Amino acid sequence: MPMRVILRRELISKTAVLVVTAAAPLLAKAQTQAHGGSNMSDARVSSLVDALHADHPAADRADKMGLYGWLVGRWTIDAIYHLNDGTTRRSRGEIHAGWVLEGRALQDVWIVPARDVQRTDPPSPGDFYGTTLRVYDPRLDAWHILWTDPLNQVYRTQIGRARGDDIVQDGTDETGAPVRWSFTEVTPNSFRWLGERSADGGTTFRLLVEFLARRA
Repeated sequence: MPMRVILRRELISKTAVLVVTAAAPLLAKAQTQAHGGSNMSDARVSSLVDALHADHPAADRADKMGLYGWLVGRWTIDAIYHLNDGTTRRSRGEIHAGWVLEGRALQDVWIVPARDVQRTDPPSPGDFYGTTLRVYDPRLDAWHILWTDPLNQVYRTQIGRARGDDIVQDGTDETGAPVRWSFTEVTPNSFRWLGERSADGGTTFRLLVEFLARRA
C-alpha cells in the first residue's frame, strides 16, 4: 500500500537525526523564557534533550511506530482557516517532530505564526504554540493523542488510527462535540492536515482549518 511505502523504516532513520538538532534550540529557548532569561545552563538543557529524545523508535514496537514515523523532522506549513462567514484567513507556521521516551512515543511542536513572524498581543484567532505527544498503545493497536496549547489553554485527547491511506484522530472538544483531525495526501515531503468539527453528533463535519505542510 502507498502509506506503507511512505512509512518505511528507512525514512524514519533518515529524518530522525534532523530532529535532535532542531529540537535543542526550541527547548533551550523555552527554558530560558520560563525562567525569565535566567542563567539556565547548557548542561541542564542538554540533560533534558538526552533524557527525552530518542534516535529511533523502540525495537519492541518498531513495526507499529511507522504510522507517524514519517512526521519526524522539520516542516513549514501554510495555514488556511475557514471562517463562519465563508471567508478564509491565512497564516504561516512550522512543525518540529521527533522520537521521545526511549522511542515509545513521538512528540511534535506546532507553531502558528512561524517564529520569524511577529505575533500580536493578544494573539490573533488561530495563533497557537503547542505540542502533541503521540503514544502507541499495543492493547488498542492505536495511538493516544495528547495535544496541549498553553498559549490558548486548549487541551485535546484523541485516538489515532490509519484509515485507508489517511491517519484519522477522533475526539471531542470542550463542549463535547465530535472533533476529527486528519493527515491526508501524505508523501515523504508533504502532507495535508484537516481540522473538522461536528455540530450534529458526528453525522456531518465542517472543515475549520487545513495545514499544507512541506518538509524543510
